[in-house]
Amino acid sequence: MQAQLASAKKILLTGASRGIGATLARVLAEPGRELFLVARTREALYGTARACSERGAKVQTFGVDLAVASQVTALAQEVRDDFGGVDLLVNNAGILGPEGLPWETDPEQWWQTQLVNVRAPYLLQRILIPDMLQKGGGRVIDLSSGAAVTDDELCSAYFTSKTALLRLAGSLDLAGRDKGILVFPVAPGVVETDMTRAMSMHIGRDAWNDPQQVAQLVKAIAAGWLDGVAGCQLRAGVDTVEQLQERIACGEVLRSSRRLRLTDW
Repeated sequence: MQAQLASAKKILLTGASRGIGATLARVLAEPGRELFLVARTREALYGTARACSERGAKVQTFGVDLAVASQVTALAQEVRDDFGGVDLLVNNAGILGPEGLPWETDPEQWWQTQLVNVRAPYLLQRILIPDMLQKGGGRVIDLSSGAAVTDDELCSAYFTSKTALLRLAGSLDLAGRDKGILVFPVAPGVVETDMTRAMSMHIGRDAWNDPQQVAQLVKAIAAGWLDGVAGCQLRAGVDTVEQLQERIACGEVLRSSRRLRLTDW
């Protein structure tokens, strides 16, 4: 791999208006950083943008429907051409999609989930990563999930999308690692958000992950403290920054660690 990357200075974050995304934006905001915050409307980003500005970050906001390919492409091109690109892309936005037995779900709603959760990150990477490569490298964080490595009878759209996103991360890691592109799938655990409250599997749940747990992992990745575990799925509430740094220092991270693989008999 190329020389160690510096701490991220220019960060694009999707789904930044509420939930985990709003928490991540505030943790990443600091003097010397420029944040490109994305939500369906710019108005929805007002509170997050103000909070980030108060923390000393320079902030740009964008209203984009991530299910529309032309809007996603235009966003990436604008950030690249008008603002000089980014050195960290955080694919946080995601939708649940329809719940129901796979053969009973609406096909259009099912596919919409793939457009937002998988195609949008792919399109952003397709345009922004070549620019990262020209500048010596960069990082990508995908908000992953335990759904990426398990099955569920009622949430096939969401679980399929998260598995696909984890495979995309693995492909990008393999293609870009030696060129300076570091990819981090980060599973937040079950954080209480509008989406998780709407999921049938969480009805009646009273124990939730603290969003600050995932925020601390993301903050450490942006700072360059966890480059040694790039390519591995990191799990908030299970992994801590300190534990991961110890693994890196002891050489306990294998190329097969925390990746999507076929289980043996």
